[in-house]
Amino acid sequence: MIYQAKQGQVNYGFTIGILMLDTNVPRIPGDVGNATTYPYPVIYRTLKNVTAKRIAVKDDTILPEIMEKGRELVQNGAKAITADCGFLQFYQRELRDALNVPVFLSSLLQLPFLFLMLDKSEDIGIITADSTLLDRNLLSKIGLDEPHRVQIAGLQNSSYFYEAFVAESGTLNEDGIRQEVVGLAVNMVKENPQIKAVLLECSFLPTYSKAVQEAVQLPVFDYRTMIDYVQHSYRRGNINGFL
Repeated sequence: MIYQAKQGQVNYGFTIGILMLDTNVPRIPGDVGNATTYPYPVIYRTLKNVTAKRIAVKDDTILPEIMEKGRELVQNGAKAITADCGFLQFYQRELRDALNVPVFLSSLLQLPFLFLMLDKSEDIGIITADSTLLDRNLLSKIGLDEPHRVQIAGLQNSSYFYEAFVAESGTLNEDGIRQEVVGLAVNMVKENPQIKAVLLECSFLPTYSKAVQEAVQLPVFDYRTMIDYVQHSYRRGNINGFL
């Protein structure tokens, strides 16, 4: 077999490119920012001086940095681009137009699929870092036309989650955060029995998806389910079965 180099590309062997916020957080397995989360290689770029606070207020001055790092990922072989913060969805259209490759910046993009999967009388429970920031404006960006079927719970009043991911203390108590996330999920489903699926919106939360799934006994979706979905659409494995 003969291989041909792509001019300007020095990295090979991956499909998914991930844009990372400039944070001081331990990225443990399960986190979007930990490469061992995936059974396939991914490539990262850090958005210099781009923080969750700047994104939440829709700071358009960060757009050039997002564009530049997105182009670097594509230049280095990424076939599709995601990120580690759902609020980057505000810049989805601009980045998609600039890069001309598939872009899927928020785990919320799975919502239309979940709505179609469930009955009209059933709801989706969303767990997010801060429910005061996940407003209808962001949901409208993904074409959500049934907002009444979404129940949102936030971790803004937590202790361990807040310390690690909002205050960015540099320390992460995995057991403490797991208890907070699971407790929030259980209470949300108990208070809203019409919830028949859960979406962990924040990119820090896939680490705790299994624990949530076991606690509420419902299908649980997160950033990892979305990224896996796109990866498998590009790179299918062999089927080794028998009849």
